[in-house]
Formats: sequence, C-alpha cells, structure tokens
Amino acid sequence: MADDGGSIRVRTRHAELNLEEIASLLPGTGEVMASVARSFGSAWHAADRGNWELAAYFVRRVRSQLRALAVVRPRYREPIQAFQEEALTPLLDAIGRRDRAAFDLAYDAAVERADQYHAETGHPYIRWRRPPHPPETFA
Repeated sequence: MADDGGSIRVRTRHAELNLEEIASLLPGTGEVMASVARSFGSAWHAADRGNWELAAYFVRRVRSQLRALAVVRPRYREPIQAFQEEALTPLLDAIGRRDRAAFDLAYDAAVERADQYHAETGHPYIRWRRPPHPPETFA
C-alpha cells in the first residue's frame, strides 16, 4: 500500500488502484437489491417445498447482503436494521419452528414492509412479489 500525497493506493497482482477506483468496482444498490430479491423469493420456494434448511440459508443470505449494503450505503443503515428486526427475525423464527403458517404470515409482512421502505426511499415502483416459479436449480 502506498500513499502518493493523499490518495492511498493498493497494489494487487494485476494493478495498482486507489480507494476511489476500488469503491467504483463495488456493486450498486440496484444490483445488490436484485440479488436480495432473488434470495428472498428462493426462501419462499424452499419453504414451500419443505426444505427449511435451504429457506434459512436464503434468509440469512438476504440478511448478509443487506448488512453489506448498509456499509456502502450508510443512508439506508437504519431502515435496513429495522427491516432485519421486523421482518427477517420473525422469518427465521418461523423457519426454526418449521411452521409453515407462521412463515407465510411473516413472509407476507416482510414483503409489505419492503414495499413501504421502497416507497419511503423514493422507489414506490419497486414492489416485491412471490416469484411464480422456483429457480431452475430447485428442479
């Protein structure tokens, strides 16, 4: 790592980059949220098929993706933390009990809350829905 007068540079095997260049390589909010939506829909399909371990994996993945987003987009930190407590914790609790009825209620509440957060952050056109078909990897 070198400091050339205010701009820290990191040497990799292939290049030397400054922090701004590295930051520009991070996925944008839209890319992260598209991945979150895929994982969230996959959690529903996994639960629908009774694969509770896979459902838990996908909900934990959503949690991890959102935590990372909160680091690179701090303006979303508080809503993300609230969503994790209000929506993801009840989902994980229902999964842990293998309670399909509780899972469906928690899932629908999470979708409703996500839609509210999207509206509150200026993106009312983003609305989560259960994907009609499971991912091909579920076949």
